Amino acid sequence: MTAADNVFTALAEEADDFDLLLGGLDDAGWDRATPAPGWTIAHQVAHLAFVSDLAGAAAADPRAFAERTAAAKGDFQGAVDKALQAYLAGTPADIRKRWRTAHDTATAALAAVPADQTVPWLVNPLPPTVLAAAGLMELYAHGQDVRDALGVTREHDDRIGHIAFFGTRTRDFGYLAHGLTPPAEEFRFELTAPSGTLWAFGPQDAVNRVVGPAVDFCLLITRRRHYADLAITAIGTEARRWLEIAQAYRGPAGEGRRPGQFAGR
Repeated sequence: MTAADNVFTALAEEADDFDLLLGGLDDAGWDRATPAPGWTIAHQVAHLAFVSDLAGAAAADPRAFAERTAAAKGDFQGAVDKALQAYLAGTPADIRKRWRTAHDTATAALAAVPADQTVPWLVNPLPPTVLAAAGLMELYAHGQDVRDALGVTREHDDRIGHIAFFGTRTRDFGYLAHGLTPPAEEFRFELTAPSGTLWAFGPQDAVNRVVGPAVDFCLLITRRRHYADLAITAIGTEARRWLEIAQAYRGPAGEGRRPGQFAGR
């Protein structure tokens, strides 16, 4: 990786690229449907603002974070859907500004937390760098939805290494989302970066291996492309099963994407 070796730098750069994309939309563009059923571009940006607000509170004011999330313990998805309406209020310019302010505030707050400390999060406390990587994954995923809605192909660089690493460490989330018991054995991941560098994670002698371009891996674990449309090779029975359930976020898997849905792009 390059300057984006720092996850906070990578998160800021990703936000700059996304903000530039939003800046090219007229008001009607914000109502355009995205591949996420029922969500427009405005919904995508509002969701990112909500998540950024939570991350900023977790890093800067843990008590406020606890109060905001207490009511969501039993039905987090319901709480997310309810909160989304408030973040959709106002004009597209209001929604964009609300997201950018929340994002920049969260990034600065996380970067200010000492690396050897943790911040509270939805299930377990996390190091600030890990929560920043999760935020980068969220921004990448929802940014891809917006790009798909607009027919825009993004240029990838090695900042996605943080997302790839995060995806290897959250391997078990797909199992948990489907009520399955994760295997005890680790996988080996061998991913080729946009720069051509090989990123390897996990034991070299692992029976189950996942190999391919890091870009495709990031699209896989964010469920923005169907595994059948990606140049990802799974070696081993368990690794092949994992391709069907892979996700780098907790909670329901969602509908994902259909095979061939983005053919020709």
